[in-house]
Amino acid sequence: MSVWMILPVSLPVFTITGIWVVYAMALYNQHVCPVHNWLYNESCEEQLPSQRGPELCCTLDNIPLISKCGTLPPESCFFSLICSTGAFLVMLVTLLRYAHVIEKHQNCVLNMASLSTGWICAAGLAMVGNFQVIEHL
Repeated sequence: MSVWMILPVSLPVFTITGIWVVYAMALYNQHVCPVHNWLYNESCEEQLPSQRGPELCCTLDNIPLISKCGTLPPESCFFSLICSTGAFLVMLVTLLRYAHVIEKHQNCVLNMASLSTGWICAAGLAMVGNFQVIEHL
């Protein structure tokens, strides 16, 4: 068994676990509301970080989207790390797949297209992770 077989499996395991850790950090720092709070109110008097207690008044700005969870520090640093590492792993997996197909078969346009698409997706993931935008209203 080759060690390279672990790489495609480690990509989703690492990134999914990392995204849940980012969500947990954002929830702990009260930058987003919990997923189970489906009653978002538009008329909260206090900002989310200054609220205390088990019941939080959440607005539509505090919905726990992936981009919202990774916007503010300290979770933004970990989100950037997860996205950059995931982008590197995507590039490595697509390169290994490209080389494997060339070794087994002749090089074809579809194989080159899959390599290009994988690297474009990796570049997009790196940009999402490293350029977080905070919306100010």
